[in-house]
Amino acid sequence: MIQHNENPGMAQNMYSDEELITHFPGFTNQYATVNGVRLHYVEGGTGIPLVCLPGWPQTWYSYKPVAVELAKTYRVIIVDIRGMGSSEKPQSGYDKKTMAADIAALLQQLGLTNVHLMGHDIGGMVAMSFAFNYPQFTQKLIVLDGSHPSEGLMQMSLIPPRGTFAGKMDADRPYAWWMGFNQVKELPEKILAGRFQYLLDWLFQYVMIDDSKMSPLERAVYASSYNDAESIRAANAWYQTFQQDIDDAQTYQPLAMPVLGIGSYVSYNYMKMGLPYVAKDAQVVGILDSGHYLFEERPAQVLDAVLRFLA
Repeated sequence: MIQHNENPGMAQNMYSDEELITHFPGFTNQYATVNGVRLHYVEGGTGIPLVCLPGWPQTWYSYKPVAVELAKTYRVIIVDIRGMGSSEKPQSGYDKKTMAADIAALLQQLGLTNVHLMGHDIGGMVAMSFAFNYPQFTQKLIVLDGSHPSEGLMQMSLIPPRGTFAGKMDADRPYAWWMGFNQVKELPEKILAGRFQYLLDWLFQYVMIDDSKMSPLERAVYASSYNDAESIRAANAWYQTFQQDIDDAQTYQPLAMPVLGIGSYVSYNYMKMGLPYVAKDAQVVGILDSGHYLFEERPAQVLDAVLRFLA
């Protein structure tokens, strides 16, 4: 069931979908119940559908630096994945295969059978899972600083290598402590509920080269979206299913459609090494003067890479 342009359960405030969509000229809010979960998405533009999936700890609003330009050529559909923003936050279903099924069911409701897919961070994991499980619906795939969980995650350090855990993430030996912290059940939401802004500000400073590119409004939008215990619990569930995701990856065949990986200074080398193992037609572009939040730091370079690849 698709419901258009209303969300009765969402408070009317400056960070609501209704208010934020005014920053996306030509886009509208939409809501759909698919695969047993109610999803929020925004849509604008015409042409071949380009489905965009955001990552942690952001929402659909993270595509603001690129969405309007992309909508000049494509029908852009940005989805708050299961557990994100004003999409529903059920107790289960956070493995990437189930989340990909959410997207497949949404596209089925919309009557779409052939789309481009783009995902950042956790959204990139879901996008890759979609491509693995629904290759017949995937024309081209773009992943930015996030690919499907693999056994490589099991090699991440519990303790940071000597001299690497400083003001900025080390590109050669990155220490992503939150990958472990988010595995813990029930405790993070007790610690962070009402205080999520502290984590956001530290994270942006650590993984961005220039964290001033993440505006005060954007920070407030994401703090508002993740500041309650249920939202923290749901977002952490994306991480708590990694073992299932790794097991699922063992059953997938290499991707045959064209795949573009876009990596920041943190992830470019890892994507360049890893993506060709799971995609037959892969290219990887490095935006090495950007940290993890590429849309905010280098939107023009992202747009150039994406539009060239899709064209």
